[in-house]
Amino acid sequence: MDMDNPNQTMVSYFFLEGLMYTAEHPSLFFLLFLLIYSITLTGNLLILTTVGCDPHLCSPMYHFLGHLSFLDACLSTVTVPKVMAGLLTLDGKVISFEGCAVQLYCFHFLASTECFLYTVMAYDRYLAICQPLRYSVAMNRQMCAGLAGITWAIGAVHSAIHTSLTFRLLYCGPQHIAYFFCDIPPVLKLACADTTINELVMLANIGIVAAGCLILIIISYIFIVAAVLQIRTAKGRQRAFSTCTSHLTVVFLYYIPPVCIYLQPRSSGAGTGAPAIFYTIVTPMLNPFIYTLRNKEVKLALRKLLGQGSQESPIGSPPR
Repeated sequence: MDMDNPNQTMVSYFFLEGLMYTAEHPSLFFLLFLLIYSITLTGNLLILTTVGCDPHLCSPMYHFLGHLSFLDACLSTVTVPKVMAGLLTLDGKVISFEGCAVQLYCFHFLASTECFLYTVMAYDRYLAICQPLRYSVAMNRQMCAGLAGITWAIGAVHSAIHTSLTFRLLYCGPQHIAYFFCDIPPVLKLACADTTINELVMLANIGIVAAGCLILIIISYIFIVAAVLQIRTAKGRQRAFSTCTSHLTVVFLYYIPPVCIYLQPRSSGAGTGAPAIFYTIVTPMLNPFIYTLRNKEVKLALRKLLGQGSQESPIGSPPR
């Protein structure tokens, strides 16, 4: 279509079609998402409060866990309330052009920041297990703050690039987004212009970033496994592995769904919302349970915060 055609007008809003099968029982799915969202906020805010209030949870591992909990709470907030609003009324499915741009930016800002944070957490575990003697020096308070700040800054720039590239195009109709939130593939399908360059940039940028982070995580854990296998006692090996399994679990849950979505941008639709549900809605809810159920220090600190524990402090330092 000719973008210079004066008869083409830019759309002022979009219509989110939502998730498949939810229209048949909107009240039931509304209650389900309300429950998930409530659990997500409660769980992540509890972890964030516990890490912030308990002086015994001051190691870098818990510092980054606090950032992860905050990211998960925000990531869920970007998508779930709008999904719930769409289940109540048709007007709830409508999102302004500017609102769509903001949602897309916030989502990719938080998701990419979380991607970088997982990489930093893997590096932290590598130093703690493979180089324990220099761990306290290498991962001091300034270094932790710097690494966390870098992840947020890179995430902001990464998202700004994709948002600007997506919304620089002309959108003159149709207005129905076959998805449950404003994401790059379904929005690009509505552009009144050639989106080949956008799709190539998306595949290259997101692919390189995600693959690069995943490769760094894998390399970190290759060294970690090699170091753990050298520990002579079974108890020592189990203790070392216990600090890594939670991180590996959430990395697995986080990486698999986006691969299904962003490597096939032209196939996006309402049916592809299922993979996205996992890392936008389900994973943020599961992360607090994954980290607390396998971590004695966090569980003791939570009991203390909720007034159910003894006055004794949790075990001094986290397993490294």
